[in-house]
Amino acid sequence: MSLLKRVKSTVLSIRKSLRRFPITIGISSLLALLLIYLIESQISGVVKETLEKIALVLGLGIPLSLCIALLIEKFSKNNRLYPLLLYVGGGLFLVLYYFFFLDSIGAMAGYRYFGTMLFLLLAFLYIPRIGKDKDYEYYIMDVLQGFAITFIYSFVLYIGISIILLTINQLFDINIKGELYLYTFLIIVFVFAVSLFLSKLPSIEREYKGVKYNKSLIVLLTYIVIPLISVYTLILYLYFAKILVTNEWPRGLVSHLVLWYSTLSVGVIFLLTPILEENRIAKLFKEIFPKIILPILLMMFLSIYQRVAQYGITENRYYVIILGLWVLGTMIYFSIKKPLKNILIPISLSIVVLISVYGPLSSFSVAKYSQNRRFEKILIANNMVLNGEIIPNEKVSKEAQKELSNIISYFHRNHSINDIKSLPRDFNIDDMERILGFKYNPYSTTPFEEYSYFYYSIDLEEPINIGDFQYLVNINSWQENEIEVAELIIRYNRQENILAISKKDEVILQRDIMDFVRDLYEKVESDTNGRKNLVHPIDMIYDISLLGIEENFEFRFIFTNLSGRVDEDNNIDLDGAEFILLIGLR
Repeated sequence: MSLLKRVKSTVLSIRKSLRRFPITIGISSLLALLLIYLIESQISGVVKETLEKIALVLGLGIPLSLCIALLIEKFSKNNRLYPLLLYVGGGLFLVLYYFFFLDSIGAMAGYRYFGTMLFLLLAFLYIPRIGKDKDYEYYIMDVLQGFAITFIYSFVLYIGISIILLTINQLFDINIKGELYLYTFLIIVFVFAVSLFLSKLPSIEREYKGVKYNKSLIVLLTYIVIPLISVYTLILYLYFAKILVTNEWPRGLVSHLVLWYSTLSVGVIFLLTPILEENRIAKLFKEIFPKIILPILLMMFLSIYQRVAQYGITENRYYVIILGLWVLGTMIYFSIKKPLKNILIPISLSIVVLISVYGPLSSFSVAKYSQNRRFEKILIANNMVLNGEIIPNEKVSKEAQKELSNIISYFHRNHSINDIKSLPRDFNIDDMERILGFKYNPYSTTPFEEYSYFYYSIDLEEPINIGDFQYLVNINSWQENEIEVAELIIRYNRQENILAISKKDEVILQRDIMDFVRDLYEKVESDTNGRKNLVHPIDMIYDISLLGIEENFEFRFIFTNLSGRVDEDNNIDLDGAEFILLIGLR
């Protein structure tokens, strides 16, 4: 097929997808325009926050409208009332989501948004094949092939347009704005790529009788993927044998390694299903692997139990547990069911995802309940509760102080301090010493998480006072370049985090950056009103004056990014720092 015919075929396919999914493509295109407007207008404040929430809702609207369109194709092509009710219901859901689940952007809202998006994407994969699950694996391969083609076409198109813009900019000095490349990317992703992908989506009536499995995929799965998984399984068995010998339980990292490897294995068995009867390696793997992985999953659950028993359930631990239970159930299903109905895999996973972000069994509800119980138990164990009221105890052990502080820190970061039922409704971190008898002193208590990580970034939407300074120097902690400005030599020692400023071989200023970092960490962690990662410029600025005989120097440190770790003794390790040094001569 010639290039012209390929282009014509692609255009016709996109026209077909416009007729089949007009609302989905319309929402996606509207999202692209809104994102471009947000970038181009440079608005801030309430208006920007509102538009960002609308953009998030439109993002959900893309898979939601697609699911609705597929439901209509599947169950009600000739009924006009049913499609209307579905689209009205979908629109109402998006409106309710905007007002009730995006009222504040935080960790909880992020988890729920991701979970809702994942549920809709999984639903999109199984809705067209409900009641027609035979050859479901071929349908999924069709979808994946369409996605791969879309990715390649979109990538090539973006690179080609970018090269054209760059060439025009260089040859004709038109001064094309850098944002134009981003706008091109957004249009290609949300307009071209979405339209092209939907044009590749198999029809509801598509049959796969007589379709042959791709030979390259068979070779990849049976001669590369299966041996790799087998070797990985052997390594895990050897590691768990070591645990039994040394009686040392695995670290938290092992739970994640087991979880993702077992989840990947579910996908491998899913793809192997069509060739189980004709390929001995695939059949043997499907019969043996779901059984031999069960002891590994059991050890994983025992490892998680150690953490939960000590530190309660958090959202992250909840997701590990519930995904692990889903993998366990799937492996048991693989072990006992013949023949397999693999459409149950995405259906069951979507139900698990939905339960994990909504309702009384959601990660948020379970985690808050668990941490409340843990908080209450620590108070009772240290004789800090009398007739339902908290009794301050300044003599409580350092370990108990840190655990209570850590629970309060958890609620402050992820929910609200008011969700801690044992504390007064108007409790504030500043009230710690008065209510509990000791100061707020949080740190991560999980043995695997030896450090509590922090990241601070300056809020660039707030104005910054630069005063009458003459020079601006950008400095970061991963470079040790010597900078010369106004007869001053600036050196940064990243091993010791020392900034030294010299003039005529004489050091006139030497500061340990860690002094600023420690002060900033204490200010941010004790602030109950601000956002943990986004810090007001007032808290990120430090001024130093040097008075000399001949001339005076003014230095202003403006930290733009800080990241690091804090151990259980509140010792800080700096991972990275970026700051601006303003220099003024008086």
